[in-house]
Amino acid sequence: MSWTDERVSTLKKLWLDGLSASQIAKQLGGVTRNAVIGKVHRLGLSGRAAPSQPARPAFKAPRPARPAAQAMPSAPRRVTPVEAPTSSAPVASAPPSLPAFRHEEPGSATVLTLGAHMCKWPIGDPSADGFTFCGRRSSEGPYCVEHARVAYQPQQTKKKGGATELARSLRRYI
Repeated sequence: MSWTDERVSTLKKLWLDGLSASQIAKQLGGVTRNAVIGKVHRLGLSGRAAPSQPARPAFKAPRPARPAAQAMPSAPRRVTPVEAPTSSAPVASAPPSLPAFRHEEPGSATVLTLGAHMCKWPIGDPSADGFTFCGRRSSEGPYCVEHARVAYQPQQTKKKGGATELARSLRRYI
């Protein structure tokens, strides 16, 4: 649909009234939002009478204070138990046991104090006042060694079944 003088004057009036380009396109009919934006740009209509923002209250009531003692940690902390050797004989390296769980203690870093080489493991509820981050030194990646063990699981090795696995995978394509 072409831009007639009547449609251009309607466009100017609606634009100065503060309607959005999509609202103007709906009222005019037969044009898209992008066509309205292009025409406004070509006409040089940059200023608006009022921005098209939703009405907001001028005063926002303060939130009630939260009780500080009710903050619960987000997840228990995993700790690998350390076993002391019982004899002086050399001990063979056993596979690591499953880490034990314990509750997280409050961390030492907040959003404002968190640095580049600090552990970014969240501790507690983000909406609570006592929310912190671990804050210990992290050498590689975003977490300290202890939290990296929890966050990153070791890659599982695939079982190779030989000919039967090959036959099974080829059946998909036959």
